[in-house]
Amino acid sequence: MTTALFILVLVLAAVFAFLNGFRDVSGSVALAVRTRALTPTVAVLLAALFNFLGALLSAALAVAATARWISLPEGGNGLSILVAALGSACVWGVYTWWRGIPSSSTHALVGGLAGAGGASVIVGGHAVGGVDQSLLFQVVLPLLLSPVIAFIGSYLLVFPVTWAARYSQPNVVNNRFRRAQSIAAGGVAFGHGLQDGQRISGVLILALLASGFSDVPSIPLGVALISAVMLTAGTLFGGWRISHTIGYRLTRIDPLRGFVAQIFSAILLFLGAIGLHWPISTTHTVTSAVLGAGTNQSFSVTNRRLVLRILGFWIVTPVATAAGAFVLELALSPLSGS
Repeated sequence: MTTALFILVLVLAAVFAFLNGFRDVSGSVALAVRTRALTPTVAVLLAALFNFLGALLSAALAVAATARWISLPEGGNGLSILVAALGSACVWGVYTWWRGIPSSSTHALVGGLAGAGGASVIVGGHAVGGVDQSLLFQVVLPLLLSPVIAFIGSYLLVFPVTWAARYSQPNVVNNRFRRAQSIAAGGVAFGHGLQDGQRISGVLILALLASGFSDVPSIPLGVALISAVMLTAGTLFGGWRISHTIGYRLTRIDPLRGFVAQIFSAILLFLGAIGLHWPISTTHTVTSAVLGAGTNQSFSVTNRRLVLRILGFWIVTPVATAAGAFVLELALSPLSGS
Protein backbone atom coordinates (compact mmCIF):
# COMPACT_ATOMS: atom_id res chain seq x y z
CA MET A 1 0.00 0.00 0.00
CA THR A 2 2.93 2.35 0.68
CA THR A 3 4.13 1.89 -2.90
CA ALA A 4 0.64 2.62 -4.27
CA LEU A 5 0.39 5.79 -2.17
CA PHE A 6 3.86 6.87 -3.31
CA ILE A 7 2.84 6.47 -6.96
CA LEU A 8 -0.33 8.44 -6.28
CA VAL A 9 1.74 11.24 -4.73
CA LEU A 10 3.93 11.35 -7.85
CA VAL A 11 0.86 11.58 -10.11
CA LEU A 12 -0.78 14.29 -8.01
CA ALA A 13 2.49 16.24 -7.71
CA ALA A 14 2.78 16.18 -11.52
CA VAL A 15 -0.83 17.38 -11.83
CA PHE A 16 -0.20 20.09 -9.23
CA ALA A 17 2.89 21.26 -11.13
CA PHE A 18 0.97 21.29 -14.43
CA LEU A 19 -1.87 23.32 -12.90
CA ASN A 20 0.66 25.65 -11.31
CA GLY A 21 2.18 26.47 -14.69
CA PHE A 22 -1.23 26.50 -16.38
CA ARG A 23 -2.68 29.03 -13.94
CA ASP A 24 0.37 31.14 -13.10
CA VAL A 25 1.42 31.76 -16.70
CA SER A 26 -0.88 34.79 -16.41
CA GLY A 27 1.68 36.58 -14.27
CA SER A 28 4.23 36.44 -17.08
CA VAL A 29 2.13 36.91 -20.19
CA ALA A 30 -0.99 38.90 -19.27
CA LEU A 31 0.51 42.39 -19.26
CA ALA A 32 2.86 41.82 -22.19
CA VAL A 33 -0.06 40.62 -24.32
CA ARG A 34 -2.38 43.36 -23.03
CA THR A 35 0.03 46.13 -24.04
CA ARG A 36 0.94 44.37 -27.32
CA ALA A 37 4.57 44.01 -26.27
CA LEU A 38 4.39 40.33 -27.29
CA THR A 39 1.98 38.19 -29.24
CA PRO A 40 0.21 35.49 -27.18
CA THR A 41 2.24 32.71 -28.82
CA VAL A 42 5.62 34.36 -28.28
CA ALA A 43 4.69 35.35 -24.72
CA VAL A 44 3.75 31.79 -23.78
CA LEU A 45 6.88 30.32 -25.37
CA LEU A 46 9.05 32.88 -23.57
CA ALA A 47 7.32 32.12 -20.26
CA ALA A 48 7.71 28.37 -20.79
CA LEU A 49 11.45 28.66 -21.48
CA PHE A 50 12.22 30.79 -18.44
CA ASN A 51 9.89 28.78 -16.20
CA PHE A 52 11.82 25.66 -17.18
CA LEU A 53 15.20 27.28 -16.47
CA GLY A 54 14.04 28.72 -13.17
CA ALA A 55 12.57 25.41 -12.00
CA LEU A 56 15.77 23.55 -12.84
CA LEU A 57 17.93 26.07 -11.00
CA SER A 58 15.58 26.00 -8.01
CA ALA A 59 16.47 22.34 -7.42
CA ALA A 60 19.55 23.29 -5.42
CA LEU A 61 17.41 25.45 -3.14
CA ALA A 62 14.69 22.85 -2.63
CA VAL A 63 16.62 20.55 -0.28
CA ALA A 64 17.46 23.36 2.15
CA ALA A 65 13.94 24.78 1.92
CA THR A 66 12.36 21.40 2.64
CA ALA A 67 14.61 20.84 5.65
CA ARG A 68 13.33 24.09 7.15
CA TRP A 69 9.75 23.58 5.99
CA ILE A 70 7.92 20.64 7.56
CA SER A 71 8.48 17.00 8.46
CA LEU A 72 6.08 14.14 7.74
CA PRO A 73 5.62 10.81 9.53
CA GLU A 74 7.17 7.87 7.74
CA GLY A 75 5.28 5.26 5.77
CA GLY A 76 1.70 5.29 4.59
CA ASN A 77 0.62 7.92 7.12
CA GLY A 78 2.96 10.57 5.71
CA LEU A 79 2.15 9.67 2.10
CA SER A 80 -1.61 9.81 2.69
CA ILE A 81 -1.17 13.32 4.14
CA LEU A 82 0.59 14.36 0.94
CA VAL A 83 -2.11 12.75 -1.21
CA ALA A 84 -4.86 14.59 0.67
CA ALA A 85 -3.02 17.94 0.58
CA LEU A 86 -2.17 17.69 -3.13
CA GLY A 87 -5.63 16.48 -4.06
CA SER A 88 -7.32 19.35 -2.24
CA ALA A 89 -4.90 21.92 -3.70
CA CYS A 90 -5.45 20.60 -7.24
CA VAL A 91 -9.24 20.75 -6.96
CA TRP A 92 -9.07 24.30 -5.60
CA GLY A 93 -6.67 25.30 -8.37
CA VAL A 94 -9.09 24.07 -11.05
CA TYR A 95 -11.98 25.84 -9.36
CA THR A 96 -10.21 29.22 -9.11
CA TRP A 97 -9.05 28.92 -12.73
CA TRP A 98 -12.62 28.25 -13.83
CA ARG A 99 -13.75 31.36 -11.93
CA GLY A 100 -10.90 33.37 -13.47
CA ILE A 101 -9.48 34.27 -10.04
CA PRO A 102 -5.70 34.52 -9.50
CA SER A 103 -4.87 32.65 -6.27
CA SER A 104 -1.77 31.18 -4.67
CA SER A 105 -0.84 27.52 -5.21
CA THR A 106 1.56 27.70 -2.26
CA HIS A 107 -1.15 28.84 0.14
CA ALA A 108 -3.43 26.10 -1.18
CA LEU A 109 -0.76 23.46 -0.58
CA VAL A 110 0.17 24.59 2.93
CA GLY A 111 -3.50 24.84 3.90
CA GLY A 112 -3.97 21.30 2.59
CA LEU A 113 -1.05 20.02 4.66
CA ALA A 114 -2.47 21.64 7.78
CA GLY A 115 -5.91 20.11 7.23
CA ALA A 116 -4.56 16.66 6.41
CA GLY A 117 -2.24 16.75 9.43
CA GLY A 118 -5.15 17.62 11.71
CA ALA A 119 -7.22 14.73 10.36
CA SER A 120 -4.27 12.37 10.82
CA VAL A 121 -4.05 13.21 14.52
CA ILE A 122 -7.80 12.72 15.00
CA VAL A 123 -7.71 9.17 13.60
CA GLY A 124 -4.69 8.24 15.73
CA GLY A 125 -1.92 8.99 13.26
CA HIS A 126 1.04 11.34 13.54
CA ALA A 127 1.00 15.11 13.21
CA VAL A 128 2.79 17.13 10.54
CA GLY A 129 5.90 18.57 12.17
CA GLY A 130 6.49 22.29 11.71
CA VAL A 131 3.16 23.05 10.06
CA ASP A 132 2.39 25.81 12.58
CA GLN A 133 5.60 27.61 11.66
CA SER A 134 4.95 26.92 7.99
CA LEU A 135 1.50 28.48 8.23
CA LEU A 136 2.99 31.57 9.83
CA PHE A 137 5.87 32.10 7.40
CA GLN A 138 4.30 30.74 4.20
CA VAL A 139 0.66 31.81 4.51
CA VAL A 140 0.07 34.56 7.06
CA LEU A 141 3.15 36.72 6.48
CA PRO A 142 3.25 36.43 2.67
CA LEU A 143 -0.52 36.95 2.55
CA LEU A 144 -0.14 40.20 4.45
CA LEU A 145 3.28 41.49 3.44
CA SER A 146 4.10 40.55 -0.15
CA PRO A 147 0.94 42.08 -1.70
CA VAL A 148 1.42 45.26 0.33
CA ILE A 149 5.09 45.56 -0.66
CA ALA A 150 4.27 44.84 -4.32
CA PHE A 151 1.44 47.39 -4.39
CA ILE A 152 3.36 50.20 -2.66
CA GLY A 153 6.63 49.49 -4.46
CA SER A 154 5.13 49.49 -7.95
CA TYR A 155 2.97 52.54 -7.14
CA LEU A 156 6.04 54.53 -6.04
CA LEU A 157 8.24 53.26 -8.88
CA VAL A 158 5.86 54.82 -11.42
CA PHE A 159 6.97 58.31 -10.29
CA PRO A 160 10.69 58.13 -11.24
CA VAL A 161 9.97 56.15 -14.40
CA THR A 162 7.39 58.67 -15.68
CA TRP A 163 9.71 61.53 -14.69
CA ALA A 164 12.54 60.02 -16.73
CA ALA A 165 10.25 59.74 -19.76
CA ARG A 166 8.64 63.17 -19.38
CA TYR A 167 10.20 64.75 -22.50
CA SER A 168 9.57 61.83 -24.87
CA GLN A 169 6.65 61.50 -27.23
CA PRO A 170 3.94 59.07 -26.10
CA ASN A 171 4.48 56.72 -29.05
CA VAL A 172 8.23 56.63 -28.33
CA VAL A 173 7.60 55.91 -24.64
CA ASN A 174 5.17 53.12 -25.48
CA ASN A 175 7.54 51.47 -27.98
CA ARG A 176 10.48 51.61 -25.57
CA PHE A 177 8.56 50.12 -22.69
CA ARG A 178 7.03 47.44 -24.87
CA ARG A 179 10.56 46.26 -25.65
CA ALA A 180 11.48 46.50 -21.97
CA GLN A 181 8.38 44.51 -21.06
CA SER A 182 9.65 41.58 -23.09
CA ILE A 183 12.64 41.37 -20.75
CA ALA A 184 10.52 41.91 -17.64
CA ALA A 185 8.09 39.16 -18.70
CA GLY A 186 10.99 36.71 -18.94
CA GLY A 187 12.15 37.85 -15.51
CA VAL A 188 8.75 37.15 -13.94
CA ALA A 189 8.64 33.69 -15.58
CA PHE A 190 12.16 32.91 -14.33
CA GLY A 191 11.24 34.09 -10.82
CA HIS A 192 8.11 31.96 -10.91
CA GLY A 193 10.19 28.91 -11.82
CA LEU A 194 12.60 29.64 -8.98
CA GLN A 195 9.80 30.05 -6.46
CA ASP A 196 7.27 27.38 -7.40
CA GLY A 197 9.81 24.84 -8.60
CA GLN A 198 11.04 24.68 -5.01
CA ARG A 199 7.58 23.84 -3.70
CA ILE A 200 7.02 21.00 -6.15
CA SER A 201 10.49 19.58 -5.62
CA GLY A 202 9.95 19.90 -1.87
CA VAL A 203 6.78 17.81 -2.05
CA LEU A 204 8.59 15.09 -4.00
CA ILE A 205 11.46 15.10 -1.51
CA LEU A 206 8.98 14.73 1.36
CA ALA A 207 7.43 11.77 -0.47
CA LEU A 208 10.85 10.13 -0.87
CA LEU A 209 11.64 10.63 2.80
CA ALA A 210 8.26 9.27 3.93
CA SER A 211 8.72 6.21 1.70
CA GLY A 212 12.21 5.52 2.99
CA PHE A 213 13.58 5.56 -0.55
CA SER A 214 16.15 8.31 0.03
CA ASP A 215 17.79 10.38 2.74
CA VAL A 216 18.02 13.19 0.14
CA PRO A 217 21.58 14.47 0.70
CA SER A 218 21.14 16.20 -2.67
CA ILE A 219 18.12 16.47 -4.89
CA PRO A 220 17.65 13.57 -7.34
CA LEU A 221 17.77 14.58 -11.00
CA GLY A 222 14.37 13.01 -11.61
CA VAL A 223 12.74 15.28 -9.02
CA ALA A 224 14.13 18.41 -10.67
CA LEU A 225 13.06 17.23 -14.13
CA ILE A 226 9.50 16.38 -13.04
CA SER A 227 9.12 19.84 -11.51
CA ALA A 228 10.58 21.67 -14.50
CA VAL A 229 8.87 19.64 -17.24
CA MET A 230 5.38 19.71 -15.73
CA LEU A 231 5.59 23.43 -14.92
CA THR A 232 6.64 24.06 -18.50
CA ALA A 233 3.90 21.84 -19.94
CA GLY A 234 1.27 23.71 -17.95
CA THR A 235 2.69 27.03 -19.10
CA LEU A 236 2.52 26.00 -22.76
CA PHE A 237 -1.20 25.27 -22.47
CA GLY A 238 -1.77 28.65 -20.80
CA GLY A 239 -4.65 29.54 -18.48
CA TRP A 240 -6.11 32.50 -20.36
CA ARG A 241 -9.07 32.95 -18.01
CA ILE A 242 -6.79 34.32 -15.29
CA SER A 243 -4.67 36.21 -17.82
CA HIS A 244 -7.81 38.02 -18.98
CA THR A 245 -8.61 38.96 -15.38
CA ILE A 246 -5.16 40.43 -14.71
CA GLY A 247 -4.62 42.06 -18.10
CA TYR A 248 -8.08 43.40 -18.93
CA ARG A 249 -10.52 43.32 -16.02
CA LEU A 250 -8.45 44.46 -13.03
CA THR A 251 -7.31 47.95 -14.04
CA ARG A 252 -6.23 49.97 -17.05
CA ILE A 253 -2.56 49.48 -17.83
CA ASP A 254 -0.16 50.96 -20.40
CA PRO A 255 3.32 49.72 -21.46
CA LEU A 256 5.14 51.94 -18.94
CA ARG A 257 3.07 50.77 -15.99
CA GLY A 258 3.06 47.22 -17.28
CA PHE A 259 6.86 47.28 -17.27
CA VAL A 260 6.95 48.75 -13.75
CA ALA A 261 4.59 46.07 -12.41
CA GLN A 262 6.51 43.20 -14.01
CA ILE A 263 10.04 44.35 -13.21
CA PHE A 264 9.16 45.04 -9.57
CA SER A 265 7.45 41.64 -9.33
CA ALA A 266 10.53 39.93 -10.78
CA ILE A 267 12.80 41.65 -8.26
CA LEU A 268 10.63 40.52 -5.34
CA LEU A 269 10.53 36.94 -6.62
CA PHE A 270 14.33 36.83 -7.06
CA LEU A 271 14.89 38.36 -3.63
CA GLY A 272 12.51 35.91 -1.99
CA ALA A 273 13.93 32.81 -3.71
CA ILE A 274 17.66 33.57 -3.62
CA GLY A 275 18.28 36.29 -1.06
CA LEU A 276 15.80 35.64 1.75
CA HIS A 277 14.87 32.01 0.98
CA TRP A 278 11.32 33.14 1.61
CA PRO A 279 8.46 31.66 -0.42
CA ILE A 280 6.54 34.43 -2.16
CA SER A 281 3.35 33.92 -4.12
CA THR A 282 3.88 34.88 -7.76
CA THR A 283 0.13 35.38 -8.16
CA HIS A 284 -0.20 37.68 -5.16
CA THR A 285 2.90 39.64 -6.12
CA VAL A 286 2.00 40.24 -9.78
CA THR A 287 -1.66 41.01 -9.10
CA SER A 288 -0.79 43.54 -6.39
CA ALA A 289 1.95 45.12 -8.50
CA VAL A 290 -0.49 45.56 -11.40
CA LEU A 291 -2.95 47.24 -9.06
CA GLY A 292 -0.23 49.50 -7.63
CA ALA A 293 1.10 50.63 -10.99
CA GLY A 294 -2.39 50.94 -12.50
CA THR A 295 -3.66 53.03 -9.60
CA ASN A 296 -0.90 55.63 -10.05
CA GLN A 297 -2.34 57.47 -13.04
CA SER A 298 -4.64 60.40 -13.62
CA PHE A 299 -7.55 58.35 -14.89
CA SER A 300 -7.19 55.13 -12.96
CA VAL A 301 -9.97 52.67 -13.70
CA THR A 302 -9.72 49.96 -11.08
CA ASN A 303 -12.44 47.36 -10.77
CA ARG A 304 -12.87 47.62 -7.00
CA ARG A 305 -15.56 44.98 -6.88
CA LEU A 306 -13.25 42.50 -8.58
CA VAL A 307 -10.38 43.46 -6.26
CA LEU A 308 -12.51 42.70 -3.19
CA ARG A 309 -13.56 39.41 -4.73
CA ILE A 310 -9.93 38.41 -5.33
CA LEU A 311 -8.96 39.38 -1.79
CA GLY A 312 -11.79 37.22 -0.48
CA PHE A 313 -10.50 34.23 -2.45
CA TRP A 314 -6.97 34.84 -1.13
CA ILE A 315 -8.22 34.67 2.45
CA VAL A 316 -10.44 31.65 1.83
CA THR A 317 -7.83 29.61 -0.08
CA PRO A 318 -5.91 28.04 2.86
CA VAL A 319 -9.16 27.50 4.78
CA ALA A 320 -10.90 25.79 1.87
CA THR A 321 -7.97 23.53 1.02
CA ALA A 322 -7.49 22.64 4.70
CA ALA A 323 -11.14 21.57 4.89
CA GLY A 324 -10.88 19.53 1.69
CA ALA A 325 -7.66 17.82 2.75
CA PHE A 326 -9.16 17.08 6.19
CA VAL A 327 -11.99 15.12 4.57
CA LEU A 328 -9.67 13.35 2.12
CA GLU A 329 -7.28 12.26 4.89
CA LEU A 330 -10.16 10.86 6.91
CA ALA A 331 -11.18 8.84 3.86
CA LEU A 332 -7.63 7.63 3.23
CA SER A 333 -6.80 6.74 6.85
CA PRO A 334 -7.92 3.06 6.57
CA LEU A 335 -5.54 2.60 3.62
CA SER A 336 -2.57 4.32 5.24
CA GLY A 337 -2.70 2.45 8.53
CA SER A 338 -3.39 5.60 10.55
